[in-house]
Amino acid sequence: MEDVAGVCFSVIPEGNGAETCDSSSPVDDGLDDAFGDLAALPVEVGERRPTCLRCRRPQKVCLCPFLPSQPLEVSTRLYVVQHPAEESRVLRTVPLLAACLPPGKCNVIVGRRFNDEKHPELAAVCRDSRTLILYPGPKSQNLEELVQCQEVGTGNHNVIIIDGTWSQAKNMFLKNSLFHLPKQVQLHRTLSSQYVIRTQPSNICLSTLECAAVALSILEQNDEIQEVLLRPLKALCSFQLQHGAQIHHSKEHLLKNGMYDKPMPKNKRKIKRMEKLITDHNICPR
Repeated sequence: MEDVAGVCFSVIPEGNGAETCDSSSPVDDGLDDAFGDLAALPVEVGERRPTCLRCRRPQKVCLCPFLPSQPLEVSTRLYVVQHPAEESRVLRTVPLLAACLPPGKCNVIVGRRFNDEKHPELAAVCRDSRTLILYPGPKSQNLEELVQCQEVGTGNHNVIIIDGTWSQAKNMFLKNSLFHLPKQVQLHRTLSSQYVIRTQPSNICLSTLECAAVALSILEQNDEIQEVLLRPLKALCSFQLQHGAQIHHSKEHLLKNGMYDKPMPKNKRKIKRMEKLITDHNICPR
């Protein structure tokens, strides 16, 4: 069966001898008339809503009033490696992050697999001794402690952040050997995510913009950076909640309070991951 403009019809292959019809049937004439009528219909081209060139939001819900009047001056360069699925999400935080920083300070690279041949610039960044990759795990060091102990300087760093769902980020980190070259760091500041219109695994898991805000404030030794970068995110969430969106509690919160209404997994590894959400308060589960 094929479907053209909502009309279903069968494609009958031509055969030999008696299987081939020499003359059209009334049914064929009816189909021809139907397709003739459809062909005569005017084509409606969907119009996209005008988009703000700075914040990348529809102009009617532009968030530029909540962005800094001038891009924040920072010495750190961010490299956001973004899963392709994030490009189609409506409520993304990376465009807001990029809008707050000068050109060249927030570089977005889209893909799943990265190597020297296809991504020579990213490969060079991964081999740079000044590069850090922000990814929690047993091998990660506390970024704030490294700065305080002067094991990491406070200028001209590159920070790689993986942008995607938690499962996508984990898959990208594990399957890209380049990401294992930089020093691996994580955040230990007590900060609950302000990105309440999207579900996080645990209470301390942060959006990409929030991770960047905290990391930049630590490396640049300027807490005002965090406040400025979070302002458009708070405005985005506030607007969505005012227009019907619901607050998304983390899976950790739902499990602890008996509010998790989905079937529990049968896979032992997934069960352990769910248990970790309740018992591990130090890092975001991976």
